[in-house]
Amino acid sequence: MRRVSALVLLAFLGACSTTDTLSIAPAGKSTTMASVSVKNPRFSDSDPHEWESGAPWTYPIHGTDVSKYQTSVDWAKAKGSGISFAFIKATEGGDRVDDYFGEHWRETKVAGVPRGAYHFYYFCRPAAEQARWYINNVPREGSSMPPILDMEWNPQSPTCKLRPPPATVRSEMKIFLDIVEKHYGKKPIIYTSVDFFEDNNLSTFPGYHYWLRSVAGHPTKRYGSHPFTFWQYTGTGVVPGIKGDADINVFNGSEKHWKTWLAANTR
Repeated sequence: MRRVSALVLLAFLGACSTTDTLSIAPAGKSTTMASVSVKNPRFSDSDPHEWESGAPWTYPIHGTDVSKYQTSVDWAKAKGSGISFAFIKATEGGDRVDDYFGEHWRETKVAGVPRGAYHFYYFCRPAAEQARWYINNVPREGSSMPPILDMEWNPQSPTCKLRPPPATVRSEMKIFLDIVEKHYGKKPIIYTSVDFFEDNNLSTFPGYHYWLRSVAGHPTKRYGSHPFTFWQYTGTGVVPGIKGDADINVFNGSEKHWKTWLAANTR
């Protein structure tokens, strides 16, 4: 019944969306970092999109994702402006750790910003090797959000422009995801873009929380009815406390649903 109630609440949001209902905890459970400073924030954007429907500010919970390119972040300031969660780049391939991962990981916790660590997949290394690299570098903390696998093509890579066939991509994803899920005890999140999703038939790869990039239209216009938990709606946002352009995301649900999801996935 509680799961049904959560879905009804989502329908009330008014933005045409579908949500991933994995790991919804009983109502009433929450974490110490679940507080939301600003609901429905409307951040500035250096290259704004004209939203026809399902505008991002109709969603109450917003967050960001960062890597070394954002350098140091004033997380208290970002949180005060409406950033309620953060996805932090941790690793890439089988031998790279983001230069600012340690700082971002530490400072988000100090500021009380719920965060998860993501791995940027490299198509010229075995999935199991990459999973072990992630595990070696990302702490296993009950208070952190689930591990995240970033799956997108990287034509700018100077060392690997390989594009495996869809069946191989999905097989390698499953290997990585199974290993990290077993280690961290949490169902991972998959980040992807429109072209990668379509090229690899990820609509046939269910059972995970999806974080979808769609900066020129609501995810329902780009991914159809595929469920999503997070939506990255811009890469040119302006967020107090973050230098330069910022990626901004929303959680696909109400504030109550966010606290419920967070409680289920940070324990």
